[in-house]
Amino acid sequence: MTPVLNFPPELLLRAQDIRVVFFDVDGVLTDGGLYFSEHGETLKRFHTLDGHGLKLLQRGGITPAVITGRDSKPLRLRLAALGVTHVHYGTEDKRPAAEATLQALGLDWSQAAAMGDDWPDLPMLRRCAFACAPPNAQAEVLAVAHHVTQRQGGFGAVRELCDLLLVASGRYAQLLQESLT
Repeated sequence: MTPVLNFPPELLLRAQDIRVVFFDVDGVLTDGGLYFSEHGETLKRFHTLDGHGLKLLQRGGITPAVITGRDSKPLRLRLAALGVTHVHYGTEDKRPAAEATLQALGLDWSQAAAMGDDWPDLPMLRRCAFACAPPNAQAEVLAVAHHVTQRQGGFGAVRELCDLLLVASGRYAQLLQESLT
């Protein structure tokens, strides 16, 4: 099967050396809505396409990392189920958390991508080699993004970025073929 995805060459060039991707949660991995049960528990909605994209990134040799200002049991369960181990919960100042992850992985900003949707994400987005935002992101975030996904946050935007990075790394076609066996 021949892949049908097609990204502009300049985008693929910018993304080809990415080895780690920092993701925000609310508005990126979720639709940004905050849902509360009658008992005050936070409920989160995640898209399965995004989850599979995170797994594919890992298989493709790119490390997904999550840095979020919130913390919740549903989020912890979802990330654990996906095998995402580089996570910073309840982190308002995201730059130092990202730098700690880069140091732990022996990488630098030139090998990092980030996807965010609001002001707390700007310090990461402005430093990384590849900045991405969903179309429902805040205006200042959209202005610094190298790529704005077609899909909304929480509705496959993360998968779109994962696919782009896998195409840029040259691993997408191989992973597709492996899934057909």
